[in-house]
Amino acid sequence: MWGGSENQSQKTLGMTSAISLAPAKPADLEKSRELESFLRDQDQFEADVELHQRLEVLSKLNTLVKMWIRDVSIAKNMPESVAYTVGGKIYTFGSYRLGVHNRGADIDTLCVAPRHVERSDYFSSFLELLRNTPGVTDLRAVEDAFVPVIKMEFDGIEIDMLFARLALKEIPDDMDLRDDHLLKNLDQKCVRSLNGCRVTDEILRLVPNVETFRLALRAVKLWAKRRGIYSNVLGYLGGVSWAMLVARTCQLYPNAAPSTIVNKFFLVFSQWEWPQPVLLRQPDNVNLGFPVWDPRVNVSDRFHLMPIITPAYPQQNSTFNVSNSTRTVMTEEFKTGLAVTNQILDSSSPWELLFQPHSFFAKYRHYLMIVVSADTEDDLLEFRGLVESKIRHLVTSLDRNQNISLVHVNPETLPPPPDSAPGAHSCVWALGLVFNKSEHLNVDLTLEIQNFTEHVHKQAYSTAKQQMKEGNKLDVKYVKRRQLVQYLPAATLQLMRKSLSAAALPSAGSNGASPTPAGQRTKRPSESGTAGGTPDSLAKKSRTTDSAADVAGLANEDSNSSLTTVQTAPAPAAPGSATVDSQLIKQVSSRPPVPLQVSADGER
Repeated sequence: MWGGSENQSQKTLGMTSAISLAPAKPADLEKSRELESFLRDQDQFEADVELHQRLEVLSKLNTLVKMWIRDVSIAKNMPESVAYTVGGKIYTFGSYRLGVHNRGADIDTLCVAPRHVERSDYFSSFLELLRNTPGVTDLRAVEDAFVPVIKMEFDGIEIDMLFARLALKEIPDDMDLRDDHLLKNLDQKCVRSLNGCRVTDEILRLVPNVETFRLALRAVKLWAKRRGIYSNVLGYLGGVSWAMLVARTCQLYPNAAPSTIVNKFFLVFSQWEWPQPVLLRQPDNVNLGFPVWDPRVNVSDRFHLMPIITPAYPQQNSTFNVSNSTRTVMTEEFKTGLAVTNQILDSSSPWELLFQPHSFFAKYRHYLMIVVSADTEDDLLEFRGLVESKIRHLVTSLDRNQNISLVHVNPETLPPPPDSAPGAHSCVWALGLVFNKSEHLNVDLTLEIQNFTEHVHKQAYSTAKQQMKEGNKLDVKYVKRRQLVQYLPAATLQLMRKSLSAAALPSAGSNGASPTPAGQRTKRPSESGTAGGTPDSLAKKSRTTDSAADVAGLANEDSNSSLTTVQTAPAPAAPGSATVDSQLIKQVSSRPPVPLQVSADGER
């Protein structure tokens, strides 16, 4: 089921040859079984009865789509005999299609219709059909979104449903959406809608062992969520980006067991020469006029910090939201993950060690708290979505402040502060700040905060739905760690104090900088962790005990960050050691970007 034989005939997948063709050892397979068992205990797998329910819901949706397309066809004067043959189909993508969804996860779906069915039909007659369908609840349409979508719950399962019409008379049940020529004469919204399915199918086609890929991806996604780096909108990585990184690791180690893939994932991307792009395949030479990621042609593409390029035409960078700070945070987590998985594979340490939640509120001395409130829960849900989509702009603005070395945004929102009025509708995001070391330095963040709030308010007033309702409020406050008691729930405070006690952090009176008006001085906070083997404490130990060869080839673009550590001189490499992998990773990730074929206007 997992891994492969070193001697088996295997074509090269990806942009380069594999780093290692070594087959999985019995110990690797045992560690993989332990990993699978842990993930099952964490509800990362779905029971058969739940899987059966999903299949039933998708079957009902598919039947509804065919019936709706038939009725629309007849309403547009198509002969009834022909209307019954034009077809239509529901496709899935995302975590469900990849086979890595967990309990309670939603299903990303795509409705594909023939050319005579318009998007306006989808958001009118089909929406009305769903509204009258038993079992459909919480139905809402987002027609003006970048990728228009209908959201609903169907028999208790959350569904996100996109729409695309193809320039075809009919849609057969065996239609393969990977055919690039299906995109001909389509509008941008249809192409974006189709891209989810096309990318997902390409990822599955480009990995050497699908079952190995799936188990490793389940582990990486849970790890990213526990460590607070799973959020595309906030500048970290989303599901498809994590999938592509795991897929690239599988290509470089095609015969490895899932446990090894997880370890090599951290090895590869703690050393990747960003901003060199991650590509799963040579881009197709297709010229249908759609814009593709190409830094030679598109000036904006040259500023992408962590490009991970989708494998289906038109190729796009799935990580354009990444900032200097979020890349630094993720790179540091990759290093921590490498240290932890090394210990797990080299000893009897449990996999639980890798998935310890991050101790965000014990890690920094300075924070910005973004407080969003509204009069009703519905208003809050709408307004917080707008604010969340703009937080990355605040992070980028703070990154440009020469007195700030790191801005760490926590994806997990906090509930209303403990001193809020009963029934208050609010939520809070926290940003940890690290200031450059300097004597007697005051940092004024007024301009950055003011620009952020004005940008949000302007956007809220300019939207068609007028999201700036009476009672909507946005407030950004600077607080020190000792003031977090005003915002954190009791359980979070207890965890923070436990981490601080175990880590024995320096006192609050250390030298450094703080924003005006506080005027206090601080230096970089120690990294979080507890004694005796948390992920963060293991990472700190590894920096003094592991060979520096394990991190050879780092781009060092984050060398001015407070999280960067100095490595000792490397020892001579032994054949088959981590050093050999490191040298090959450097070669793989330092190659010049592969030219993508055409720009939007067809120029090379």
